[in-house]
Amino acid sequence: MMKCFERLVKDHIISKLPPTFDPLQFAYRPNRSTEDAICSALHLSLTHLEEKNTHHSPLCNWLLDFLTERPQSVRVGKNTSSVITLSTGSPQGCVLSPLLFTLMTHDCVPRSATNHIVKFADDTTVVGLIRDDNDLAYREEVEQLVRWCEGNNLILNVDKTKEIIVDFRKIQPSHAPLLINNSAVEVVSSTKFLGVHITDDLTWSVNSASLVKRAQQRLHFLRRMKRAHLPPPILTTFYRSTVESILTSCISVWCGGSAADWRNVRRVVRTAEKIIGSSFPSVQDIASQRCVSWARNIIKDCLTPPPWTFFTSALRKKILQYHPVQNHQVQEQLLPLAIRLLNS
Repeated sequence: MMKCFERLVKDHIISKLPPTFDPLQFAYRPNRSTEDAICSALHLSLTHLEEKNTHHSPLCNWLLDFLTERPQSVRVGKNTSSVITLSTGSPQGCVLSPLLFTLMTHDCVPRSATNHIVKFADDTTVVGLIRDDNDLAYREEVEQLVRWCEGNNLILNVDKTKEIIVDFRKIQPSHAPLLINNSAVEVVSSTKFLGVHITDDLTWSVNSASLVKRAQQRLHFLRRMKRAHLPPPILTTFYRSTVESILTSCISVWCGGSAADWRNVRRVVRTAEKIIGSSFPSVQDIASQRCVSWARNIIKDCLTPPPWTFFTSALRKKILQYHPVQNHQVQEQLLPLAIRLLNS
């Protein structure tokens, strides 16, 4: 009964929010995924590279009462722990939790036009443009984020915070360390962002190698199942659920990988085909289908995130173009790739 009442409260709150509420929060929203968050962060980064040199109401009171002084105990079988009272967080499995978190973090927004903050639940990424080696706005943005977290009783884990610098210039100047609470943020050449490996040269070799390695480990079990004389339908189901699912993880993001990346992926698929004795769809064909599907979903979405606004407006006017850019990495990302596929 409580969950039913929570759903009523949730629907009421949503009805009072503007349709464009916190568009760069990609979690807890329909038609949004980690792929959208990753593509938005990458698109904003690559766009930068083209640059040259307190009100209370009955509802609020109910929410306050709902979130504070909650008795909680744990029961295992016939044993029940002592009761403790909690006034932090929200109950696990609560219908309102995702919405309340989005409401709490909606004002975590960039102060400078050259910066963007991409959010997926509590995973927050600051994308900053540094022009003419002037990173003052970027550093102030990070300081503002730290102050926002402190003001909202959130703690930034500096050990898990990474900084990646994308700079394609031949002569790259040294960068002063970024400090958070007097601790230097580690600068890395590769980091894992929502399950996808992002490198400072914006290529996909590290990510594809990681996926291929995981998929090859599953092939061992596929061989053992084959030796156990399991029928091909079961082997096919195992392949698609444990091997193909890995190879196609966030494939819309990294589908612009190099020929060497795709050769390694195809080698895994061919090995699985020999083990099972069946043929499977090309992973590149799956990637193309998902790119086109993603693009069409974005076109239909009336609440398009800011990075894709110009894309949808161009499509609705039947002007499907993507202006040539200098960086090869830009041409091989999801957005221009999706446009080329739709044009073909």
